[in-house]
Amino acid sequence: MIVLKATQDKVLSVLQSVAGIVERRHTLPILANVLIRKTGGSVQLTTSDLEIQIRTTAELDGDAGNFTTTVGARKLIDILRTMPADQTVSLESSQNKLILKGGKSKFTLQTLPAEDFPLVQEAANFGPVFSVPQKTLKDLLNQVSFAMAVHDIRYYLNGILFVAEGQQLSLVATDGHRLAFASATLDVEVPRQEVILPRKTVLEMQRLLSDAEGAIEMQFANNQAKFSFGGMEFVTKLVEGKFPDYNRVIPKNHKNSVTLGRAPLLASLQRTAILTSEKFKGVRLNIEPGTLRVASNNAEQEEAVDELDIDYGGDAIEIGFNVTYLIDALANMGQEMVKVDLADSNSSALLTIPDNATFKYVVMPMRI
Repeated sequence: MIVLKATQDKVLSVLQSVAGIVERRHTLPILANVLIRKTGGSVQLTTSDLEIQIRTTAELDGDAGNFTTTVGARKLIDILRTMPADQTVSLESSQNKLILKGGKSKFTLQTLPAEDFPLVQEAANFGPVFSVPQKTLKDLLNQVSFAMAVHDIRYYLNGILFVAEGQQLSLVATDGHRLAFASATLDVEVPRQEVILPRKTVLEMQRLLSDAEGAIEMQFANNQAKFSFGGMEFVTKLVEGKFPDYNRVIPKNHKNSVTLGRAPLLASLQRTAILTSEKFKGVRLNIEPGTLRVASNNAEQEEAVDELDIDYGGDAIEIGFNVTYLIDALANMGQEMVKVDLADSNSSALLTIPDNATFKYVVMPMRI
């Protein structure tokens, strides 16, 4: 039976859309496989790592009839990548194997029974569905994801907090040294819901979301989130735990503030970062009326000093930061201007976009 028949580029893109979560080495061999379920003319592909499940449906020609099996996802992708994009490829079932044909090439692949594939048990009580444009969610994720923790013992920091309330969706990420907040307006009113999406889910969503037209629908349950977009369904476990109270972390009423060009500040920090020590990555910022001086030095007694003219009439402040934290934030903002609020050399700094409350970035100072 011909399970599917289409051009290489079409089959490959459908496969790649679900294969991002597949691990090459797994304690359960079947999790390296993709579940292929053919119903009439449409083919449904599902992958899982027991925490996340991704499913997509595509119209791919083939024989009529129903059929299910599982086959190695990465192997299939690796083979398809070696074929021309416009070449017609087909997958045929034969006993317990799948035969991939393209041009004069033929590959016989081992399968595992579909009934052994561990599907994620979907939660029974999802909250109300709400949606935002795909591009909006992609932008929000890009604005905060760099501040997520990596392998932190405080496991609730290894992800992003989603807060939906009223007509606002807010995303927050922090690793304990810095915090990023971004928000967008929803079309509908939703009851307050707070969930923490795991890091792997966030990275996969960033890979899959596009800037194209089209909305993404979201639903949250106690221990699961469900996203539907562009013919795909994405179900993920949530991180259990209490996320820090981010409102208390975001400074209010800092008395000194300076607004300056984002690109010149970013370039200045990138220049001085070259001579920071590998371990500390520290830079000193001296802010005084009219001038911002950025300086760094390292163990070899090398030093860098860079100056920017600024429109500032507040207190003279000398403050140290991990330069990577500042560069990350500025590199992920697209705006021309950035506003920096400071209290003194021991308080965290607040970076925002002038006249725009949808993005806030807090960074703790470091002693240098």
